[in-house]
Amino acid sequence: MTMENCKYTPADFKSDQEVKWCPGCGDHAILNSVQKALPEVAERLNYTHERFTFVSGIGCSSRFPYYMQTFGFHGIHGRAAAIATGVKVSNPKLSVWQISGDGDALAIGGNHFIHAIRRNIDINILLFNNEIYGLTKGQYSPTSKLGKITKTSPFGTIEHPFTPGELVLGARGTFFARSLDVEMNTTKECLVAAAEHDGTSVTEILQNCVIFNDKTHDQFANKEWREDRTITLRHGEPMIFGKNRDKGLVLQGLGLRVVTIGQDGWTERDILVHDAHNPNPGIHMMLVGMRYPDYPVALGIIRDVADKTYEQSLQKQVDEIHDTAKIHNVDELLHSGDTWEL
Repeated sequence: MTMENCKYTPADFKSDQEVKWCPGCGDHAILNSVQKALPEVAERLNYTHERFTFVSGIGCSSRFPYYMQTFGFHGIHGRAAAIATGVKVSNPKLSVWQISGDGDALAIGGNHFIHAIRRNIDINILLFNNEIYGLTKGQYSPTSKLGKITKTSPFGTIEHPFTPGELVLGARGTFFARSLDVEMNTTKECLVAAAEHDGTSVTEILQNCVIFNDKTHDQFANKEWREDRTITLRHGEPMIFGKNRDKGLVLQGLGLRVVTIGQDGWTERDILVHDAHNPNPGIHMMLVGMRYPDYPVALGIIRDVADKTYEQSLQKQVDEIHDTAKIHNVDELLHSGDTWEL
């Protein structure tokens, strides 16, 4: 089947398996966003259905491959990035999507996560961040807030949490986006851009766990005040936010500052214009690190820069060696004489 005679719909990516997440879990919205994004990805990139592959580790989010009508691999805890890397390198034509939670990706899987990013392997990582271990019933995770009371921190955590975007940029990441589980259009927009990006893309989705960490993102994600406490970034557009579109970000000294347009002489012309394609990660690092109440939480595509991918460099190296090698395969090696020289 080719794209000339087929146009996919979300239903083409829905499996016949019963979805077994808690009612109200943010995973439901993320699943719907992915299934709505893939038909657009297929159309834009001229992909057939058979090119999509989903890989997961362990956790509530890692049930994801069962609910996708695609190739899938349910791996072991923390190893999703390693498996996704192997799938992509062995068959570069596949569109590989990794599903991981904040515990799976950033604790036991932390090294695999940062090295996949460092290598810039062309995989798409969806990081479901509910700031808790849900499947194992409520232990604190690497992204749990300082002081968070959980089953494994009954007096409050004493550890500073990771900010996933800072990890990505610190590992020389080329693509980072962030969305909320309830912002399905923003999530879809991020996922389509992630698929179009050559190299490792990381899309962090801030989600709710209604059982063990309910409303953990509510201080900025609640619909009542979301527009005033988040900013959705788009390349080439001024960094303006607020229900009345009257607030913006300016660069002052070595940091960002929130200003009100029309007050103290600030005008729209003073507001920073988002440049997601700037290779210098300085502003991007400031954006991913913004936290409420001092700043709005940044959503959308924060960084999207071009660089060589791991599999492209690997294939180039293999081709160069193959062209100059005296022996090209095992059969030739076995028949080359009593002494083997490589």
